[in-house]
Amino acid sequence: MTRSEISLAYEDKGTDIDTDTETSRVPLVLVHGHPFDRTMWDPQLAEFSAARRVIAPDLRGYGASPVVPGITRLSDFARDIEALLDDLKVDAFVLAGLSMGGQIAMDCYGRFGDRVHGLVLADTFPAEETPEGRRARNDMADRLLREGMRGYADEVLDRMVAPYAAPEVRAHVHRMMTAAPPEGAAAALRGRAERPDYRGLLTRVTVPALVVVGADDAFTPVSDAEDMHALLPDSTLRVIDGAAHMPNLERPEEFNAALGEFLARVDGHA
Repeated sequence: MTRSEISLAYEDKGTDIDTDTETSRVPLVLVHGHPFDRTMWDPQLAEFSAARRVIAPDLRGYGASPVVPGITRLSDFARDIEALLDDLKVDAFVLAGLSMGGQIAMDCYGRFGDRVHGLVLADTFPAEETPEGRRARNDMADRLLREGMRGYADEVLDRMVAPYAAPEVRAHVHRMMTAAPPEGAAAALRGRAERPDYRGLLTRVTVPALVVVGADDAFTPVSDAEDMHALLPDSTLRVIDGAAHMPNLERPEEFNAALGEFLARVDGHA
């Protein structure tokens, strides 16, 4: 597959060198979900960039990155990320993705897994789409192009984050959804409708993995996380109480604690 020609917008904060000990820490790459942008990872950028390099791109079609109408397959997103990391000269990293971002992370592992030192899969699932799911995603893509993002955002807010989530978190999530370009979101939905089955890939992952899920996630329930945990040869499962589909925003302290423990383990093996 040819190199991506898309130039992604991104955050690149921190350093991979611990100035106190002159030891290196593995960079962290964060892949957001649909229909969000890199600000989804604000609590993690703030927490972890103090001690390591953290890179969070806007995927194509979202945030400040270029919008490419049509169909954006998960492999297209993965190719974009590979090109960005090539340009930034990041050869080894921990790769974390939430929801669609987790599926993109799986595709990345299949494409350039030799560079991935740890894999974090949050509130996601690896199975291919069902026929009903394909129709629903394509119908939703048509609707977003026809109506824009606000109606969709209003409808799904209470599933993206729990109704009891902090008002500022709910406002942030709703703002990201309504700001997403409909053409980019629709292209991603059409691409996800055609996604492959990653379950076989997960059984071949040779690096440590962390599976995280909100206890009240209705999109990707705890049972999906348990299934992924069972497939991965070396994984830890963390269920975050008091959170739905976006525990990194809803319960950032608990999410960061789980991620921090995992990063320390990967650093120790790097």
